[in-house]
Amino acid sequence: MDTLYFAPGTCSLAVHIALEEVGAPFQAVRVDLAHGQQRGADYLALNPKGRVPLLLTAQGPLTETPALLLYVAQRFPQAGLAPLDDAFTLARIQAFNSYLCSTVHVAHAHGKRGSRWVDADDTAAIEAMRRKVPHSYGECFELIERELLQGPWVMGEHYTIADPYLFTLAGWLESDGVDPSHLPKVLAHRQRMAERPAVQRALARVQLG
Repeated sequence: MDTLYFAPGTCSLAVHIALEEVGAPFQAVRVDLAHGQQRGADYLALNPKGRVPLLLTAQGPLTETPALLLYVAQRFPQAGLAPLDDAFTLARIQAFNSYLCSTVHVAHAHGKRGSRWVDADDTAAIEAMRRKVPHSYGECFELIERELLQGPWVMGEHYTIADPYLFTLAGWLESDGVDPSHLPKVLAHRQRMAERPAVQRALARVQLG
């Protein structure tokens, strides 16, 4: 049985949802980020990056949300979460998820974890990064709204591993100072996702964890 190491309010929710969608047997272990558990020796022995999510499989540990989502889709192909026999469409999904990982999530992190990029005592730089987040994060979602979200799901008619990832990051809009009222497609997608039983199960696990 795989073990998902997660933390509430992080992108690990996307993997949590995907595992619920495919009906995978898995154990969920909460990592206490507030108390630095991710930097403890035991956790770093599994994931030297000191981040979540981490999926511990029978073959070893896996990290990075796009990789974990594709792993789930490939391990449970009958669930149809990715077009594994269509190289072009699969690459488009990976392009979307890579954008969320490398650009959208980074824009969010500038507001919460500015010390990753500048010295922790450079309060002026950290505050400048924080002030920029509503614009930079909102700009990312304007592009998603305008160009990338096909509707009703990210890739159109078929639900894929891109959908739980978008749902997770869209859940941070308000806390990042972005008014989502001008993102009707994103809001509709977020509501549609919230109605899925797998999403509800994942959220319940996170809250209980």
